[in-house]
Amino acid sequence: MQTSSLIQTARLIAKDFAAPHADAVDRDARFPQAAIDALKQEKLLSAYIPVELGGAGASLSELVEICEILGRQCAATAMIFAMHQIQVITLVEHAADHPWYRQYLQDLVKHQYLIASVTSEVGVGGEMRRSRCAVELNGDQFSLVKDATTISYGAQADDLMVTARRHADAANSDQSLILVRKADYTLEQKGNWDTMGMRGTCSPPFLMTASGHRDQIMEVPFGDMSARTVVPVSHLLWGGCWLGCATAAVNKARSFVRGQARSNPGTVPPTALRLAELVSMLQSLRTSVQACLTEYEQLSAASDAATGPLSSIAYSLKMNNLKVDATQALPQIVIKALSICGILAYKNDSKFSMSRHLRDGLSAALMVGNDRILATNANLLLVLKDD
Repeated sequence: MQTSSLIQTARLIAKDFAAPHADAVDRDARFPQAAIDALKQEKLLSAYIPVELGGAGASLSELVEICEILGRQCAATAMIFAMHQIQVITLVEHAADHPWYRQYLQDLVKHQYLIASVTSEVGVGGEMRRSRCAVELNGDQFSLVKDATTISYGAQADDLMVTARRHADAANSDQSLILVRKADYTLEQKGNWDTMGMRGTCSPPFLMTASGHRDQIMEVPFGDMSARTVVPVSHLLWGGCWLGCATAAVNKARSFVRGQARSNPGTVPPTALRLAELVSMLQSLRTSVQACLTEYEQLSAASDAATGPLSSIAYSLKMNNLKVDATQALPQIVIKALSICGILAYKNDSKFSMSRHLRDGLSAALMVGNDRILATNANLLLVLKDD
């Protein structure tokens, strides 16, 4: 598939497979199987993989746009796509030269494996950069047990990317990233996923037990991958999802105001002023995401990308602030859209309903909690040198 067709394909999938099932996915907290199957059928799960390995060689910008397109119809589908792509991008950027992973990426193109992330763990307070569990090596084989507080679409995933301490004596921040295959792990579900929003991500807690070959343990320390790729790419792809959710709410408000204008020709509805404010809020969010996306792509292409600005404290602060600011703006946008549409936005059986958008939007601040990010920023600011 040529990258020029990726966006159009995503639009068709969003319209024909995500939108028709979005309310049922939300209501029943069920995995958006039809939309994910369509993404697999069109090979969008391997879109970022380089052309020489069989993928489409898509850019991060294209993936962010696809997240927004999907997010306008079904935020859960968009978030699953985003979380999967975070894993793929990490593999491409940090392991594509390793023979085992190079073959895996080629197999992913062929089979469209859906990869889930296992970074949460009981006892670390939601801190991705700390692990209690550790890799245990026995010759060329490893074993691993992780008590995860949540694994998004864990039961539906084909493979898992897992963080763990490099060995039993390693510090909790001395982590490796390991890809474990479907045939080599078991999941014991330890709770349910009955939440306000993002219900279709199907993210209950699991006890994961896995084994495999030591080649599956990525050589680059997870701390390096986290700063360089995982954190900024996560915030940008999630930003696309949040833009989709916000745009869906704004589009409903715009349609409502236009309906009022048509019913009273020659007059400007009082809600039009509020709509102008709302569109400005959405544009500010879009501008923030796009500016950070452009900068990330430019810095990633630089010759000193591995040791340059992407690894700096100042850049970490910028990406963290994008996440905090975007997740604070999203619910405000939906609430203003709700106020424009009034009671029709409050009713669940109305085409102007904001219920799903608001509930999904409230999850954004909790995905790596904003308080935790702000605490990290506070520590970074203590050591950041003045300009």
